Amino acid sequence: MPDTIYVINPQSTLATTQGIDRACEPLRMAGGPLIECVTLADGPPSIQSERDADSVAAPLARLVADAERRVAAFVVACFGDPGLHAAREATRKPVLGVTESGFLAALMLGHRVGVIGMLPALIPRHSRSIRAMGIGERYAGERAVSLNIAHAPEEARTLHRMIEVARELREQDRADALVMGCVGFAQYRERIERAVGIPVVEPTQAAIALAIGRVRLGW
Repeated sequence: MPDTIYVINPQSTLATTQGIDRACEPLRMAGGPLIECVTLADGPPSIQSERDADSVAAPLARLVADAERRVAAFVVACFGDPGLHAAREATRKPVLGVTESGFLAALMLGHRVGVIGMLPALIPRHSRSIRAMGIGERYAGERAVSLNIAHAPEEARTLHRMIEVARELREQDRADALVMGCVGFAQYRERIERAVGIPVVEPTQAAIALAIGRVRLGW
């Protein structure tokens, strides 16, 4: 069996893929599996609506089908898991979504899980995806930092807003575990966790960890 995990950014923005690649670093180790981050060239620059999410299903499925023979597992690295089920139909290999994986990890760390989101407009789509998992009673909700990828270089501002939102989720929504509702911002995870005192999950890392387990165990 090939021993490569494809981590696919369904958005065409290379900077996002680079951030995803940095999130993979703690999971790269001697003996593999190899973790390779790729960008869906046919995807929109960012996925900000249901229409954007729907638009990636067909090209994502094609990419997965084309790579199936040389890849052991796939991760769809965009919160909300756009195109996830279409990708699963295109292969018999494992395909993991970061939203599903992030929540599965967080549910083992707390009872009520909140999401540190990026933009308010994304919350309805994310909520539909999360509630479709059947875990609505343990979903504390999502709050947005109201920043986007253009603000990524502004580390102090981004970290400050993420900590603010994390505290709101803990204090006002009674969340006792958090998922970062974005990809490419893994460098903030530990600092947010220290600031708010509850577990914080970076969803791409959660998905890759699950993918490694599935590859190793042959699930």
